[in-house]
Amino acid sequence: MEPDPEAVLLSQRLAGKIREEIISAGGAIPFVRYMAMALYEPGLGYYSAGQEKFGAAGDFTTAPEVSPLFGRCLARPCRQVLKQLGGGEILEFGAGSGALAADLLQELAQHDSLPERYLILEVSAELRLRQRETLEQRVPALAGRVHWLEELPASGFSGVILANEVLDAMPVHRFRWSGEVVEEYSVGYQEDEFTWKLQPPADAGFIDYVTGLVEEYALGPGYVSEVCMAIKPWISTLAERLAGGLVLLIDYGYPRREYYHPQRSGGTLMCHYRHRAHDDPLVLPGLQDITAHVDFTSVAEAGIAAGLELEGFTTQAHFLLDSGIDRMLGEQNTEITSAQLMDIQQARTLLMPGGMGERFRFIGLGRGLELPVEGFRMQDLRGRL
Repeated sequence: MEPDPEAVLLSQRLAGKIREEIISAGGAIPFVRYMAMALYEPGLGYYSAGQEKFGAAGDFTTAPEVSPLFGRCLARPCRQVLKQLGGGEILEFGAGSGALAADLLQELAQHDSLPERYLILEVSAELRLRQRETLEQRVPALAGRVHWLEELPASGFSGVILANEVLDAMPVHRFRWSGEVVEEYSVGYQEDEFTWKLQPPADAGFIDYVTGLVEEYALGPGYVSEVCMAIKPWISTLAERLAGGLVLLIDYGYPRREYYHPQRSGGTLMCHYRHRAHDDPLVLPGLQDITAHVDFTSVAEAGIAAGLELEGFTTQAHFLLDSGIDRMLGEQNTEITSAQLMDIQQARTLLMPGGMGERFRFIGLGRGLELPVEGFRMQDLRGRL
């Protein structure tokens, strides 16, 4: 599907800004900077402009859009943690359409377990508006409990921090191992289009990190992949703010030994536009999502280094089953209706081994929690990290 003229104009404006930066930098900028501008440039980037992103009219569908069962299941560990803490708040990063917030609040209200406040940290003004509309339409009596933030709350936060498909959109460095040296992918501009360039990395720490990967996993010449250097400082910042509670992160990715497997030699970079996936991030800047899979070992290491406990690591299917998705379906009346058939089909989409159920992983980092976190009890994959 071709973008409409207004979207094309937006993309052209963003491309002009990126091109100016490339010229100022002497002909190329690191891909990590290109990705940051393509996704987050104020007013122009994919997550900063007003294009539709979620659902049938957007570019991809997230689990909360698939079924309210997803949010209802996440309410279980939220209830458990808030009860242990004697109250607290929930903070959601990048709340998408607001569907997860609405489903969570509705389920928590039914169990008299509402947080003191439901906080949303959202960079997109358009998405903040959509989230507000979703909440006012679906849970009007609870919408007043939701507050939008411009930055992280100060230290002393107590409760649950949620991030569903946030880590995969963090800008990444893209590298190539030549067989002798580490090369970093940069982006240039030639003949009216963005082009790839290979340059020596400027960051010595990045070179050392990739060299360590090459040695540990016996990566051959021509091996290409990504590194997200932003994960460690991001987790560290969350840990500084968290007085007690749970950081629950949901995304697609692998433990490090699987991420940098010698046979995964082309990396994991992926783009989404109108429900079509491809691997060229240099086209349609600002109009398509750009993602990379998550190295969950890095997430765990960052959490432990910041003083958090690794509460669990498992697949989406096992997390939802341990949180009672099958019992929720079993609560239906014995007479099967079309709505109940739809619930069953949606649950299958969330749980399918070859799809979302296996591809998405849950990882929990906690502080001051005494009980095993619900969701992680059925399957423990921490040993694979």
